[in-house]
Amino acid sequence: MAKRSNEEVQSLLNFLDNAPTAWHAVDAIQEELTKNHFEKLREEDLWEIKTGGKYFVERNGSSVCAFVVPTGKLSEVKVAASHTDSPAFKLKPNAEFYKENMVMFGVEIYGAPMLASWLNRDLGIAGRVVYSDKKGQIRESVVRIDEHPVVIPQLAIHLDRSVNESGPVLHKQEHLAALAALKAEEDEGSYLEKLLREKIDFKELLGADLFLFPLEKARLVGDHDMIASYRIDSLGSVKAALDAFVSASKPAKEQMKMIVFWDNEEIGSSTAQGAGSPFFKQVLERICLVLKLGREDFFRLCKKSLCISIDLAHALHPNYADKHEPRHQILMNKGIVIKTSAQYRYASDASSTAYIVDLCLKNKIPFQRFVSRGDIPAGSTIGPIHAHLTGMPTVDIGMPQLSMHSSRELMASQDYLNMSKLLKAVFK
Repeated sequence: MAKRSNEEVQSLLNFLDNAPTAWHAVDAIQEELTKNHFEKLREEDLWEIKTGGKYFVERNGSSVCAFVVPTGKLSEVKVAASHTDSPAFKLKPNAEFYKENMVMFGVEIYGAPMLASWLNRDLGIAGRVVYSDKKGQIRESVVRIDEHPVVIPQLAIHLDRSVNESGPVLHKQEHLAALAALKAEEDEGSYLEKLLREKIDFKELLGADLFLFPLEKARLVGDHDMIASYRIDSLGSVKAALDAFVSASKPAKEQMKMIVFWDNEEIGSSTAQGAGSPFFKQVLERICLVLKLGREDFFRLCKKSLCISIDLAHALHPNYADKHEPRHQILMNKGIVIKTSAQYRYASDASSTAYIVDLCLKNKIPFQRFVSRGDIPAGSTIGPIHAHLTGMPTVDIGMPQLSMHSSRELMASQDYLNMSKLLKAVFK
C-alpha cells in the first residue's frame, strides 16, 4: 500500500482500538469534528445556524449528526449514515455475584453476537457511568477498564466430549457469566465498584451501561491485506464516512452535506437514539426552520435528497460457499458492495443504486452486487428504517466481511480504501 493508504488504514485501526462502545465512538467523532472547526449544538438550546456554517449535535452520547450548511439556498442533502453499536455482552444492573470463591459478573445479550467467539478471551469493561460526585451533583462519564480483564471460561473437552462434533451449546442464562476475580470473603465490598472507583471519583453510583469487549487490538493480518478487529461492523463504515465528510467539509452552494451515526441498530433501532427515532428528522427540520424554510420546503427537500446507508456485507466464506447466492458471491478485496433485496430488507432500488454505480464508474472504483440466497433470509440495515421515516431515496452499500458479529471480525484493507474513495466522491 502507498504511504497515504497506510495512514488511512492505521487511522482506522486506532479508531477501532479506541472505541469499544458507542459512547467511546461518539466521543472520538465529536473530538474529530471539533478539531475541524465544527460547532456543537445542543438539542435543548435555541439553534443559531449560519449559511456556510459547520455543526454537529449528539443524542444520548451514543448517536451523532453533523452537517455543513450551503452558502446559498438549501435545495438538496447528501447523507452518509451508519451505526455506532455492535453485538455484545452487557452487564446486568446487579451484575456481581459469587460462586464459591469466584467473583462473577452476570451479563445479558445485546444484539446477536456469535456467542462461542467470546469464550476464553481477555475481556475489558467499558461504557457509560452515571453517579453523584462529592458535592451531590449528578455526573456522567465514559469509562474503560483494561487493567483487570475478565474471562468467560469454556467447559473442558473432558466434560463435554461432543463439543468438536456438535459445537458448544451455550445457555444464555447459565453459561455466559464472566469470571472476574478470586475472593476469599464475600463481605469485602463490591468488586465492580472498586474497579470503577479506580477510574472515577464518585460518592454514589447511580446507574451504568457497561459492556464487555475483547482486549485484543485491531491489526493487519495475512500479507497485511486484511484487518482483524472487534466492531468492524460497523465502525469501518463510520470511520470511512467521517473522514470523507471532514475532508470535503467546504460548504457547497446549494447542497447540504450530512453524516448521521445512530446507536442501537443491532437491537432493531427502536430507541430514542436509534434510526427508528425522530432524531435525524428533527435535526433536518430544525435546520430548515432556522434557515426560514417552510414545511413544504422540508418535504420537497427530502424528496430531492439521497441517503447512503453504509454497513458491512457477507463476503464469500471459503469453507461454506453453499451459503451464498451462486451468482452474487461477493469477494473481499474486490470492491464495495451494493445490497438489494426484493423484500426491501435493504433500501436500494434501481434509481438510488444508479447514483452509486455512476460514481464508481466515473472514479474507477470496483463494485459488486449482493443479494441473499432465496432460502436464507437477508439481514437488514438502517437504510429501510430511514427511508420509511423520511421518504428520502436511500441506497444500501457496504464492504465485504467475514466472521460478522464475532468478537473478532475480518475485512480487506483495500475495500476500506475503496469505500473511503467513494464517499469522498459523494461529498466532493
